[in-house]
Amino acid sequence: MAASAIYSLVPHTVLGANERVNIGVIGSGNQGGGHCGRFNQNGSKVIAVSDADSNRMGKVEGAVQHQDLRKLLEMKDIDAVVIATPNHWHSLAAIWSMQAGKHAYVEKPVSHNIWEGRKMVEAARKYKRVCQAGTQQRSCPAPQGAARDIKAGKYGKVLWVHCSKLGSREPIGKLIVPVKPPESVDYDLWAGPTRMSPVMRKSFHYDWHWQFNWGNGEMGNWGVHYIDDLRNILGWNDVPTNVISVGNRFWDDNGETPNMQFSMMEHRGVKVVVDIRNLPGAKGGRNGAVYLGSRGGNYIMCEKGYIKIARGGGAGYDLDGKRIAHYKGNGGSSHAINFLNAVKAGDNSSLTAEIEVGHQSTAMCHLANIAWRVGREMPEDQIRSSIKNHEDALNTFDSMQAQLKFNKIDLEKMPMIAGPKLTYDNKAECFTGAHADKANQYLRSTGRTKFVVPEKV
Repeated sequence: MAASAIYSLVPHTVLGANERVNIGVIGSGNQGGGHCGRFNQNGSKVIAVSDADSNRMGKVEGAVQHQDLRKLLEMKDIDAVVIATPNHWHSLAAIWSMQAGKHAYVEKPVSHNIWEGRKMVEAARKYKRVCQAGTQQRSCPAPQGAARDIKAGKYGKVLWVHCSKLGSREPIGKLIVPVKPPESVDYDLWAGPTRMSPVMRKSFHYDWHWQFNWGNGEMGNWGVHYIDDLRNILGWNDVPTNVISVGNRFWDDNGETPNMQFSMMEHRGVKVVVDIRNLPGAKGGRNGAVYLGSRGGNYIMCEKGYIKIARGGGAGYDLDGKRIAHYKGNGGSSHAINFLNAVKAGDNSSLTAEIEVGHQSTAMCHLANIAWRVGREMPEDQIRSSIKNHEDALNTFDSMQAQLKFNKIDLEKMPMIAGPKLTYDNKAECFTGAHADKANQYLRSTGRTKFVVPEKV
């Protein structure tokens, strides 16, 4: 919230508290379909929807349908746009929306890469638009309460954080030859600002999450929520300046993103381990989790106690394990209303997840993935040596190995991939020092001419 307050003035025609906010929803799959309900209330109305798959529109009675999002953005009576496309469209759709004079709500992760995320922030500033990130837990009272107590010194100095998302998934299948997109899909439009790669997945929708041309893996899909929580709770307005990632995709399928991954980062002396797992754990066990059981979330270790918190709430404890605080949550159910109120007021200072906040939290996901992508197969002793200065990272590595053993993964045939320690410059938003050239190639992608994210927004 502190970051967004810097840009609190959004001079434009203020709608007024009782005026209707007209909404256009771009992307009408599972999340977009839900948004059609969430934004079709409380003084707003969804009047248009757009999806590159013509079969996925029509979820809102009476709403205008445009397969091409550019046609929706030409509608003069739309005040704000809700973007729930695949990740590779998030930033460009938001930039086009703000250039068209609309306010924008952008689903997480707000960008497909760090560079285009910054361009989205620049667009919000230039066009003076209200732009909210879809990390809805920013509007949840649980992490907000924990943040207040951390700031007030209730737990003393923060020592380290373990952030995890644990949830079993299934392989996406193995194709030998590409398949045609569904007849209802305009594939040129669906691919948009990234390569029109052959479709190598059995399920066209959703499984793009696990292919880097379109998605950002579980780190960007679910990890971003708890990463944003830890940034909120600790009051960070930037991101760590170094990162190491370890893991692999332990399935023989068409997916590319790791399904078992942990990243170690450091921010002003506070070490953070982000732990993402999609393999099952032992029956009745902890799913391989460290500290948080099968639930995942954030474990924040401090000098005088610790906090365990996830979606829905958590608690604080003293060093003897006695509960000293209860943080009741609701998952951020008021997030859409928070955005709508800011649009009506023409003022982004009340946003809980202003786009700069969303960009930074998403950037941490990108750092973790980039650190893994520049890695190589590495034996256990070398991995241990690279993380030896942090006990939590070693515990996580042991836990992950035990979980792989339970799943009968042969690490001789499918070894861990580990990256070198990368150094990141927060201001320049690029990597520096050793291995920077290799890492910086992932900071942005090359857009196609008619769908390019502009250098100058």
